[in-house]
Amino acid sequence: MSQTQRDGDTTMDDTLDLQDAAARAKAHAALAEQIESHRAAYYKDDSPLVSDAEYDELSRRLEALEEKYPELVTDSSPTQTVGGSVDTTTFSPVTHIGRMYSLDNVFDFAELREWYDRVSGAVSAESKFLCELKIDGLAVNLLYRDGELVRAATRGDGRIGEDITANVRTISDIPQHLDTEFPPAEVEIRGEVFFPIEAFAELNAQLVAEGKPPFANPRNSAAGSLRQKDPAVTASRPLHMLVHGIAAWAPADASHPEPKEQSEVYEQFRSWGLPISEYYKVLEAVEEIEEFISYYGEHRHDVSHEIDGIVVKIDDFAVQEALGYTSRAPRWATAFKYPPEEVTTKLLDIQVQVGRTGRVTPFAVMEPVTVAGSTVERATLHNGYEVKRKGVLIGDTVTLRKAGDVIPEVLGPVVAARDGSEREFVMPTHCPSCGTLLGEQKEGDKDVRCPNAQSCPAQVTNRIFYLASRAAFDIEALGEEAALALTAPAEPATPPLSSEAGLFDLTPDDLADVKIWRNKRVKGVETGERELVPYFYTRGTAKKPSAPSQNTKKLFAELDKARDQDLWRVLVALSIRHVGPTAARTLAAHFHSLDAIREASLEELSAVDGIGETIAASIRDWFTVDWHLEIVDRWRAAGVRMEDEVGETAPQTLAGLTIVATGSLSTFTRDGIKEAILAAGGKAASSVSKKTDYVVAGENAGSKLEKAESLGVPVLDEDGFRTLLATGSLA
Repeated sequence: MSQTQRDGDTTMDDTLDLQDAAARAKAHAALAEQIESHRAAYYKDDSPLVSDAEYDELSRRLEALEEKYPELVTDSSPTQTVGGSVDTTTFSPVTHIGRMYSLDNVFDFAELREWYDRVSGAVSAESKFLCELKIDGLAVNLLYRDGELVRAATRGDGRIGEDITANVRTISDIPQHLDTEFPPAEVEIRGEVFFPIEAFAELNAQLVAEGKPPFANPRNSAAGSLRQKDPAVTASRPLHMLVHGIAAWAPADASHPEPKEQSEVYEQFRSWGLPISEYYKVLEAVEEIEEFISYYGEHRHDVSHEIDGIVVKIDDFAVQEALGYTSRAPRWATAFKYPPEEVTTKLLDIQVQVGRTGRVTPFAVMEPVTVAGSTVERATLHNGYEVKRKGVLIGDTVTLRKAGDVIPEVLGPVVAARDGSEREFVMPTHCPSCGTLLGEQKEGDKDVRCPNAQSCPAQVTNRIFYLASRAAFDIEALGEEAALALTAPAEPATPPLSSEAGLFDLTPDDLADVKIWRNKRVKGVETGERELVPYFYTRGTAKKPSAPSQNTKKLFAELDKARDQDLWRVLVALSIRHVGPTAARTLAAHFHSLDAIREASLEELSAVDGIGETIAASIRDWFTVDWHLEIVDRWRAAGVRMEDEVGETAPQTLAGLTIVATGSLSTFTRDGIKEAILAAGGKAASSVSKKTDYVVAGENAGSKLEKAESLGVPVLDEDGFRTLLATGSLA
């Protein structure tokens, strides 16, 4: 359940079906009060109780209620006012020369086209639309007189803001003097102050270490950093600003008139030395606007600041003037809001799991919540130090972020929502899987590990799951559940595997009695009961005895194929620390056999390009452990190939080349092109730099392509890459 749902029944859809006038008024008042309380937490306290998406949902419900029952609309309704407040106890009030408005929102292309159709009647054939990223920061108004910065203020309620001039002067992006011989006599410039994403975790860690409450997300860290009594505190924070709007303008003289379009303003800002975003474009057709929105929906994490949508404005100021404003927002602009990637939810517990290397990792168990298109109820917290850095307590309401396919992350707690029942998390001292005393691998490690690598059930399970992955043997039928069934089944007491050493010795008969717990079903409907069922075999009856399932038959077929995999995959499957696919390929190409790698000295291993002392030492240490050698010996005896033919290595056409792939390719998957680059001796990099030799760009290539072009790095299409891969040359 989300925080919004916990706040009361006024968020339910049945508010639209209230037939009694008194009940409608009561529901409206409760919903309006709820929104105002969230506004106060957001703008005044810089500590929101709900995510932006949940606040937007409340606002949309209120708008829908007022649209159905117009008599409920009042001048003080949240739909008619700009969200914000003014703290006159800390800052002096400032009256803006030009009013600062909010933006109306649209949430899909259908709503965008409705807005486009509404304004298109006022748009001439020559008029265009300016599209730009919607920065998730704090709105700030700068006032320059004769080119000198004289005042900076928050938006406040739109008419009156807070004087934060001393704090804004500490932001290096903002010039104290406009770089022009002919500055306007007076000009108000609007923009957003933001906190860089990568610096957010460090700030929270510092606050927690000082015994201060952490911020829930980067937007609130920007607001809290800027609204400080002491400008020195603001100066210590890496704040940045991008300007995007202009209000009152008094030209220096008639020979320097005001711009006629928003896009001209940006060029004017640039010439004055003001910071503007590079991510904007002037477009004409609604289809082009949708394409711009779609592109940055996929690339919203390629910029240094948080964004939550795209702002679409009519570029022509005369048309803007003709369309005018509602009581709270311009009619000539709207904000397309992306699906939420941040939500708030309840942190029910913090538990730990043991990985294949023995690392013990805490993870958050939360009330299920939908974010970035999927339901999330777990998120990693990395280690005990990270839990303390984030300042989260069990029982907190937390801000959860999930960016596309990225692993869900707890950003921080909503401190204002605490009621005193929260408690600290304490890392266990003993392994939850085998009971062994935990410890650091080396002094100063932030991670704690279980040293019982040989027989810790959790480590064995995870090593077997890993060796079946696409990075190693690629045994599709051996997933996480199958690995668990093989190493820790409900019955029998002795599992088929106590180590990966016996994997290739398994027979179907070894799996006949393996059972796991499943939810009981009757005619396809769960009964709420649990039952033990066979995992690898079908259920037997008097007429039809149990037999290996189709998945089990597939498992043994894939085990047969795995016996003949390349040497580098065998190396990865052994789970030698620091030896991933790249290092494994390098070792296999140099030594050609596992025996040669085993017999190589530390100096010989270190001398291999790309290996180095750390990996070399890890390899030497691994081969000194008896039970490790047992894995190698039993796999060899079971027919696993331990060497490559010398002439078997693919032609090293890309040797010495660093290549970055970006965008969608028709004949390569993301993993496939990386495989091809590595197999041909190249380095598959994830980011573009001056050291990059080529960038392979497919459809919808984004910032990596732009960076390659700016650095002069050669860009190849898919055909060009295949030519380079085949011949080592573009001729």
